Amino acid sequence: MEPDAGAPTPPAYDPAAEVVELCRDLIRIDTSNYGEPDGQGGPGERKAAEHVAALLDEVGIASRLYETTPGRTSVVAQWGGEGGHRTDKLLLHGHLDVVPAAAADWQVDPFSGEVQDGYVWGRGAVDMKDFDAMLLSVVRARQRAGAAPERPVVLCFTADEEAGGHHGAEQLVEHHRDELEGCTEAVGEVGGFSTTVRGRRVYLIEAAEKGMAWMRLTAKGRAGHGSMINPDNAVTRLSAAVARIGTHQWPVRLTPTMEVLLAAVADLAGTEATPDNAPALIEEFGGAARMLGAVIRNTANPTQLGAGYKVNVVPTEATAHLDGRFLPGYEDEFFATLRELCGEGIEWDMLSHQQPWETPYDGDLVASMTRSILAEDPEGIVAPYTMSGGTDAKHFRRLGLRSYGFAPLRLPADLDFTALFHGVDERVPVDALEFGARVFDRFLSDV
Repeated sequence: MEPDAGAPTPPAYDPAAEVVELCRDLIRIDTSNYGEPDGQGGPGERKAAEHVAALLDEVGIASRLYETTPGRTSVVAQWGGEGGHRTDKLLLHGHLDVVPAAAADWQVDPFSGEVQDGYVWGRGAVDMKDFDAMLLSVVRARQRAGAAPERPVVLCFTADEEAGGHHGAEQLVEHHRDELEGCTEAVGEVGGFSTTVRGRRVYLIEAAEKGMAWMRLTAKGRAGHGSMINPDNAVTRLSAAVARIGTHQWPVRLTPTMEVLLAAVADLAGTEATPDNAPALIEEFGGAARMLGAVIRNTANPTQLGAGYKVNVVPTEATAHLDGRFLPGYEDEFFATLRELCGEGIEWDMLSHQQPWETPYDGDLVASMTRSILAEDPEGIVAPYTMSGGTDAKHFRRLGLRSYGFAPLRLPADLDFTALFHGVDERVPVDALEFGARVFDRFLSDV
């Protein structure tokens, strides 16, 4: 049989050759981030950063380590850019830290990187040492083959993303901006993974993120004996406010990114997307609806409560913590609604306030991501989505970069993937890692 003249020429190297072992090795390095504001506590990222720097150095790529807080270490390297017609740089970024894991809850040791049942298991397998491994596998293979991209690339592996990036990406943006000079576009995590809708794989590229409002609410009242009537009870006042916030039904608000995604799903369902049927269209995504259902509306979840020191003493103060997330363009509505729900006598302290972002889903970079996925999965559908959580893109966007999430994974239809983010028994399919490395290699050839 004659070869297909239109088929793409396979590379003279295997971009997926190391991806599984690289992922396992990164998982074995415990980089649990306990989220202390001062950056102390936990093992930090230093060991993982040094490991990444050594992997790059081994193939002739020089890197630099940046550490503004002891142990909280980021890696930056410049790569490619020789002989190309483009001088603007592409930032490729991933974070090295993970959320903590309670080993007793897991089927395997969360820091073992065990391969079992066709999956790599461990904390960070999904968020996001999988993408770190894909990126490193592709970069090392291309560098060894003399196939560095013609477009200049900045490789960035950061600390502290899981606690807002204040000791990682934020420090790079504020104090080491020279490393990022010339970057016009950025690609990071939580995008390019597939969901299955009506038998079709839909690959979701992150093109927007909700804003973040981590808040502490405080109610103050009059102290007194628990056996007496006390109409000025701080616990009562705060509890009522928390209950109102936690049960509030936020209205549907469709941003441009989600309008595109829901239109694609509506086409599969044989209908049209509207604000009224948006929740029903979101349900078409199965398990992924828990994430996507949160990006057609603002959200505010109470997460912590604190008050008192003795059962028979009414305290003078009660506190609650909220995780608030607001859509691009709806910040004013979010805070106005929250103020109304709190009512009188509730003070606010903002623990972390980060802006939402939305990048138009168009241009050459989007076309390159789409082509690279469809070359490996011609039957796939590629569409944008809004991320409910936050990534380091919030910090890099301050430099005016067009940002996307693109860590491609072809996933089984029955895998509840979004439940694995920060979840028990976090794992990623071996063949999905290999797929992602091949797709990302095609992407780098096309940018």
